[in-house]
Amino acid sequence: MAKSLGEIPHPSSQPGTNIYGSTKIFPDYQAEEGETYFTLVHGIPHESSVSFVAVLQATRALRKGFESAIYFYGPGTLACMASRGFPTMGDAGFPGELNTNGAIETFIKEGGTVFCCRFGMGLHGLREEDLIEGVVPSHPLDVQDALIHYARKGAIINSTYNL
Repeated sequence: MAKSLGEIPHPSSQPGTNIYGSTKIFPDYQAEEGETYFTLVHGIPHESSVSFVAVLQATRALRKGFESAIYFYGPGTLACMASRGFPTMGDAGFPGELNTNGAIETFIKEGGTVFCCRFGMGLHGLREEDLIEGVVPSHPLDVQDALIHYARKGAIINSTYNL
């Protein structure tokens, strides 16, 4: 083990050292009049970065001027729980546990719309009174119709899913 550890210094760079380039390839696009960004989230909020990153992308689109909406369904509905926490509601049981909650709250405060499927809520024991303030509970048949609605508006659609 000592020989292996001694072959290459660990770490080879000090904190703050830039190890990646910073060239941005694509233009920093801004929304044109009436453009929409729609995100579907079917991911467990604290077991992968999928849900969190989807909310961050939708927030960035909102800040670029897009009308932006997120629809949580299936296990994604767990991201909409205001009642998460340990040992008490609102306490992070581990670092980052409530990141998605905070990101959703920011998204709503900045003008984004968040939908949460009632069927997914029921599958996971989530009650409507447990939702983050401003999250709109929606009928299960609305998942598909929301997708059709935003597609007909010409929305950029980001559909995330994890198993």
